[in-house]
Amino acid sequence: MTKREFISQLRGHLSGLPKEDIEKSIEYYSEIIDDRMEDGSPEDSAVEAIGSPSEIATQILMDTPLPKLVKAKAKPQRALKVWEIVLLVLGSPLWLSLLFAGVMVIFALYIALWSCIVSLYAVDLSLAASGLAGLLGFGALLSNHFYAQSVFILGIGLVCAGLAVPFFFVCNLISKKILVWSKKILLFIKSRMIGKEKAQ
Repeated sequence: MTKREFISQLRGHLSGLPKEDIEKSIEYYSEIIDDRMEDGSPEDSAVEAIGSPSEIATQILMDTPLPKLVKAKAKPQRALKVWEIVLLVLGSPLWLSLLFAGVMVIFALYIALWSCIVSLYAVDLSLAASGLAGLLGFGALLSNHFYAQSVFILGIGLVCAGLAVPFFFVCNLISKKILVWSKKILLFIKSRMIGKEKAQ
């Protein structure tokens, strides 16, 4: 792939972003290619070493804040006519409430995802605390000569402590999956904001 083809494809993938961001990214990757070519790399090798335009566009999209994308999308491409402004004002109770509801749904989804992570670690912490409480209860009951109860409490405490260790690793695994999914959801939302058919 030539530098011109690379720049053209990258520009196409970034077409929904604000113009200044597109030009900044194009300039950045153009300079990288030029630097590699100055170091003696052939043009196609210099372009290939950077990566594919779709992967780069996806990374740029992930790094672009969502409010910036919303602002770029909401910004009119041309001056609004009087009748368009009147319709926007008259329809504002409807479209503003729908926009607010959409934002709240996205916010609620993120809160739910993070609540799952917090809940999992809270369960693990509870198991560990129960294990510690079992050991302390064992000592207290044993000192008061409640032998059967102390053995029972020790057993429960050891079971809880034993469950806390593998459950911690399960929490880590599930948390990583949730974070990956939240990243995919964010990428999906951002890709819709710039009008791409799907995240590459």
